[in-house]
Amino acid sequence: EENVLVGNVCLYGATSGEAYFRGRAAERFAVRNSGASAVIEGVGDHGCEYMTGGRVVVLGPTGRNFAAGMSGGIAYVWTPDRSEFQVNCNCDMVLLESLEEEADVAEVLRLIEAHACHTGSEVAQAMLSRWDEARSEFTKVMPTDFKRVLLQHRLEQVPALA
Repeated sequence: EENVLVGNVCLYGATSGEAYFRGRAAERFAVRNSGASAVIEGVGDHGCEYMTGGRVVVLGPTGRNFAAGMSGGIAYVWTPDRSEFQVNCNCDMVLLESLEEEADVAEVLRLIEAHACHTGSEVAQAMLSRWDEARSEFTKVMPTDFKRVLLQHRLEQVPALA
């Protein structure tokens, strides 16, 4: 969890699948990701830059300029010190929200469990062992336009009252 395991631009333009990395990524992790789900234990600068889809769970620190130009997908970042992450996150196009919706909680839990299973990650195991507390330490990075589209879609699914 303290060593860079994958190099720059890992998952650049990924369109589908799942990836689990027991360690950190260098710069520009999941840039232009449009559909893959991934779990990583820390990222360098420019993580999730220009991301348009998919899901990324970060179980460690982030470098500067996280989420710059992010227009889709969702990132869930473990932020025990939320103020440090707020400095590193580029909030021009994203909102920082608490992990509250049950669907989000279930998705993050499933991805962390899969990460622990596939990698033997001690970081994931420690988080799972205190999940009730740890879940409140996550920040959901939600693109503003993507949120608007999802809300509109939900409204269109609700039948009109007569």
